[in-house]
Amino acid sequence: MSTTSVAPGLPSPDRALPLREALLARAFTVDGLLDLLGASAYAALARSETVPALRATRGDGDLAALVRLFLLQRPVAYERALAALPLEECLADGWVVREGDDVRATVDVRPYGGPDGQDWFVVSDLGCAVGGAGGAAGRAEEVVLGVGGASTTLAGITVRMPVACALDIGTGSGIQALHAAQHATRVTATDLNPRALHFTRLTLALSAAPEADLREGSLFEPVGDDTYDLIVSNPPFVISPGARLTYRDGGMGGDDLCRSLVQQAGERLNQGGYAHFLANWQHVEGEEWQQRLRSWVPRGCDAWIVQREVQDVTQYAELWLRDSGDHRGDPEKYAELYEAWLDEFEARKTQAIGFGWITLHKSGSAAPSIVTEEWPHPVEQPLGATVRAHFDRQDYLRTHDDAALLADHFTLAQEVVQEQVGLPGAEDPEHVVLRQHRGMRRATKVDTVGAGFAGACDGTLSAGRILDAIAQLIEEDPVLLRDRTPQALRSLVEEGFLEPVPHEPVPPVA
Repeated sequence: MSTTSVAPGLPSPDRALPLREALLARAFTVDGLLDLLGASAYAALARSETVPALRATRGDGDLAALVRLFLLQRPVAYERALAALPLEECLADGWVVREGDDVRATVDVRPYGGPDGQDWFVVSDLGCAVGGAGGAAGRAEEVVLGVGGASTTLAGITVRMPVACALDIGTGSGIQALHAAQHATRVTATDLNPRALHFTRLTLALSAAPEADLREGSLFEPVGDDTYDLIVSNPPFVISPGARLTYRDGGMGGDDLCRSLVQQAGERLNQGGYAHFLANWQHVEGEEWQQRLRSWVPRGCDAWIVQREVQDVTQYAELWLRDSGDHRGDPEKYAELYEAWLDEFEARKTQAIGFGWITLHKSGSAAPSIVTEEWPHPVEQPLGATVRAHFDRQDYLRTHDDAALLADHFTLAQEVVQEQVGLPGAEDPEHVVLRQHRGMRRATKVDTVGAGFAGACDGTLSAGRILDAIAQLIEEDPVLLRDRTPQALRSLVEEGFLEPVPHEPVPPVA
């Protein structure tokens, strides 16, 4: 059921085009803001620090007025607003309100650059564009945040390819639905908070994107038995005592919300489809976190689970108590809340909390690939192509035994370089490292055979022929070298250092 009514106190999206045209005409875009504010003030604004941007917008000009109005939430004189906006339409539709001789914005409107250079706008509650809910006191349970680091991370790891139908669970301000609308014929977006659905309508309308099918409810409940080619979710994954804040707290015990989301996704994915989630998970006394998460993976799905960060329970509690502003209130109340978080973790034998990405691929394989790893190192976003290539490699490896690997041809992946590590002046290196400069930016040690093999992989010779040539150079039995190499070759392929050369189709016999 699509939501079409205007939420009380919020703008109507029905006539967003004139506002969009005015914003674009006055360079209220990512590039325009960077030019006006400068790199330092622009970066500070992304950290929710407004003083440098206020200094940079002291002068006249339509763009400065728009920045003060929609990003800094400062009053702008009526005459300045009239020059910068189709003001009567914006007043009538509720984007701004008049207060005496001034005009104020009712929502935060923030430029956002699409992956192909599109000028988009993300609409959220005032004071909630980045990070936490500062400025939203009094209605924190229903507040709708804008784009933060988690949002952009999820958008970056999502596999982008044409699909018939996509689902965004917990859509918030609609950024994932906006991305999905660029390559999905039909987008469904759900949220437990009806205000969030309205903000998604505003974001899509102001970004000139197709409308989505908006449905109110929790997790998969609003979509029934419908299935999708792509599912994405930046859910309220915070593991907390109770569920005070709808935008962040799961409302289930421990990490049950994230577990339920992942487990239920399997039956909602079409064959070949992908599901991408951000999640928090418990590190429980006496359990391996990897095994805990492996148990979440539904049947028929491959999975790639990447733990990006781990915090002990005190760090975690402090982070989210600060997020909600509780540290600025009554010290005794803060201490009481802190105790409640630690009591909850102690009761569940939780020693730490992990944060990361979970991706499912509906392969239907009877021998699913489930990869769990810790990777706190820098990566190169967007990673969607890297994620898709990971699952393609899993498909390849499970259908190729050692003999088939040695018969195939490989090429070195782009941006892979070789580094030799050793003492200065030494005749031979202590070890050789292959390093990726794209995607996950992995590095792996190889011996002289591995380095020589990787360097010779240009697709011309089969892996077995290359090993035979190396065996002749190092005067080793080629049979023994072929016997001991496939596992190392399999690892280089699995981690993306080597890529199998696609087979040319065999022409039919006349």
